[in-house]
Amino acid sequence: MKKLSLAVAALVLSCNGSQKTITENTALAPVKPDVTNLATSISEEELREHLFTYASDDFEGRETGKEGQKKAAAYIQKAYEDLGIRGGLKDGAYLQKVPLEMAKLPTGTMAMGDQVMENGQGFLTFTGLEGEFTSVIYVGYGIETENYSDYKGIDVKGKLVMLKAGEPKNTDGTYLLTGTNEASKWSNISEAIEKRAEVAKEKGAAAMIYVDEANFSRYNRYYEYMKANNGGRMDLVSTEEKPGMILLKKEHAETIFPDIDSQIKSEVIPADLTFNIESRNEVVDSENVVAFIKGSEYPDQYVVISSHLDHIGVNAKGEINNGADDDGSGTVAMLEIAEAFKIAADEGMTPKRSVVFLHVTGEEKGLLGSRYYTDVDPVFPLDQTVANLNIDMIGRIDPKREGNRNYIYLIGSDKLSSELHELSENINSKYTNIEQDYTYNDENDPNRFYYRSDHYNFAKNTIPIFFYFNGTHADYHRPGDTPDKINYELLKNRAQLIFHTAWEIANRDSRLVVDKAAK
Repeated sequence: MKKLSLAVAALVLSCNGSQKTITENTALAPVKPDVTNLATSISEEELREHLFTYASDDFEGRETGKEGQKKAAAYIQKAYEDLGIRGGLKDGAYLQKVPLEMAKLPTGTMAMGDQVMENGQGFLTFTGLEGEFTSVIYVGYGIETENYSDYKGIDVKGKLVMLKAGEPKNTDGTYLLTGTNEASKWSNISEAIEKRAEVAKEKGAAAMIYVDEANFSRYNRYYEYMKANNGGRMDLVSTEEKPGMILLKKEHAETIFPDIDSQIKSEVIPADLTFNIESRNEVVDSENVVAFIKGSEYPDQYVVISSHLDHIGVNAKGEINNGADDDGSGTVAMLEIAEAFKIAADEGMTPKRSVVFLHVTGEEKGLLGSRYYTDVDPVFPLDQTVANLNIDMIGRIDPKREGNRNYIYLIGSDKLSSELHELSENINSKYTNIEQDYTYNDENDPNRFYYRSDHYNFAKNTIPIFFYFNGTHADYHRPGDTPDKINYELLKNRAQLIFHTAWEIANRDSRLVVDKAAK
């Protein structure tokens, strides 16, 4: 694919700074490329060529499980085949099947004695639930940690549990779990329900009622969105029995247990509750694409570079959301980065550690492809994965940065490993001099971008991560996100930064030290 071999390119570049004249008859000795020359293989021309195909109308917006997403996976696979980079699965296969289902809004009722409510009226649920309960076990905040448990001394197996949002505090107003004025991850809305549901499942609860009045309107907006669009909510197919989940308005929760606000101690409460809620889930077929270059010295240690191959498809007006920036830019950058690594391997510079190129599906549906990879079927062991470099939107300019375009938002580099953050700063200073903007790395950033792309599934498994991001713009998740609006010079520069960083991580003598607790 390259117009000029890197060995020859290196020689040409070295000659440009020399006073010597080389005649046509001078023999050209092979020159092993250095990392700077390898990075130059990432070109604007090839990025543009890839993206004008990948983000074209032919791919129909690449919605997860739809024909356009299948075309995207096939395109990526062929690109790796053309590069001579093998698939990462058994026997060199590229496609990791990701079993998904469309969780349509369930229909049915919840009865509290004589009071009967339809789903969406006083309560919300996104799961089916059938059964009658004569009691509910109140379990406070529903938290269990090494040093604290709301389930202590109480058996909830096969029972209905009720719990509330938040976490306990000390008498001085500090949080019990942290001992500080800063809340723990049990108060993080992105994790709160999931973590509580996991504990309830481990305890064998049949179902849980969750009371979060502060955020009920947020959940209700999502419910109404699903109802209006009739599209359903996609999730991984689960082979495990999970407790049904009811989000209940506080006024109804107080009917069941008037002391829910003030009491923390667990208690069995008499109740007359009946659920007749039917699931309407549909199976969806999708896949991740995994390619792989085996390391020369530490082949069983892995650097994972990731981007998501999917987008949001076609809107209600029939307009195609091409997703050139989101995340066509990350996808084509990965292909070019992979090519640079392959050139190095072909010319005797195979990286010390193995490099995995992971294109995940279902990011737009809730980070599903990456969650399947990390939580269900890691192709390569997570405990041997030294870092994840995730690329999601690096081809455009944040309107807030119009006056200073040579930047990239960097998120997460300091969350788990001090070494990783320092490495990034040094590599950028040495090779690319792009402003690494940490605006969205702030733990208090209301956008919560750290939790909103595929790196997060690696981070929650204590794997150091980078998230490379250009910020949003007027065309974000709109039909206007087209390849003609990409700044290909910036895309090239950012891709080269990522390559240099991945190269350094892959070729260090020692793996990165994880010296910070997961957020």
